[in-house]
Amino acid sequence: MTKKAAAPKGNSVRVRPEEKPKAKVEKAKKNGFSLFKLLDKYTNVDFLFQEGVPTKYLPHVLFLTGITLFYIGNTHYAEKTIRRIAKIKVETEDLRADYTTLKSDYMEASKQSEVARNVAPLGLIESSSPPYQVIVPVDEY
Repeated sequence: MTKKAAAPKGNSVRVRPEEKPKAKVEKAKKNGFSLFKLLDKYTNVDFLFQEGVPTKYLPHVLFLTGITLFYIGNTHYAEKTIRRIAKIKVETEDLRADYTTLKSDYMEASKQSEVARNVAPLGLIESSSPPYQVIVPVDEY
């Protein structure tokens, strides 16, 4: 009985017996900065996937994904609310300015001299005698 070599685990390339491995021709690469090389160097997570996808971490990953989605949604909602508040604030300032203008126009139009000038074409004149109080006896009414 002969022992077979254990199949490599993970994402390694398997060579079939009838195929011959192809010679790889690699171009000379310049020594430059690569973010992905740096991440691969310092974050070695290949050991997690040696035996497939680890399902024991799935609830934690789903929980963190849910929290992240909630956080993103909450941020968008807050920004939308801030924009709406700013818009309403501008509208309120415009309405307040209109109110102040209309109030001053009303105060100007309700002056006694303005009222007398506006009713003069109707034939009404301003009384020159002061008003007096009418006193009615209690038994008369």
